Amino acid sequence: MRVLIADDEPLARERLRDLLAEQPGIELVAEAGDGREALHACAQHHPDLVLLDIAMPGIDGLETARHLAAFEPRPAVVFCTAYDAHALSAFEAAAIDYLVKPVRPERLAAALDRARTFAAGRTTNGSGEGIATPDQRRTHLCARLRGSLRLIPIEDVHYLQAEEKYVVVHHARGEDLIEESLKSLEEEFGDRFVRIHRNCLVARHEIVELKRAPDGHVQAVLRHGDHPLEVSRRCVAHLRETVKHL
Repeated sequence: MRVLIADDEPLARERLRDLLAEQPGIELVAEAGDGREALHACAQHHPDLVLLDIAMPGIDGLETARHLAAFEPRPAVVFCTAYDAHALSAFEAAAIDYLVKPVRPERLAAALDRARTFAAGRTTNGSGEGIATPDQRRTHLCARLRGSLRLIPIEDVHYLQAEEKYVVVHHARGEDLIEESLKSLEEEFGDRFVRIHRNCLVARHEIVELKRAPDGHVQAVLRHGDHPLEVSRRCVAHLRETVKHL
């Protein structure tokens, strides 16, 4: 079983490395010091299991796990943390186990058995179900690019446009494709984005004004858009109210 360790403390990584060396059939494929490194390493090495610290700088372990839930194939996630107060959040992030530091060999062995069971029966999964609470919302979107990935800060996103089974993320550095549904993004980030069309969500702070085009259609003018975006008739009334309160 291929394993990746993600922890910002070198000593914690060393202990896990030593414990894994005592377990049969384990290949340590990579180590990472934070969530961003972990996501890049997972895209490159495709581990079966990620041993993930929660309190890491930048993208923390909980958000990293939510990104990993969209990977295909999806790796098993086991949290390793010094605080048991995160247990509920960990399982909401679809972790298969939760280990409190210092990790005991017998608990690690049990978690590895769970990971083997998960790997044997895993199916691909989306980015989760239900509506995320503010604490659960991601701070980045993850676009995978031929064996690597790009993390896009949510605050840099101008608008999201559905195209077939993908969503095009238009952001401050360009455009990227992500394999998520517009509906799930609206549920997760509904306080930040507003729907202007069945295939488009726009960041509320990006909307400058609404105007009527020569053909009679209403269009949204964006701060950073190259061109206005069409607003569907069913969205016009709600969008006008939204613009009033911006």
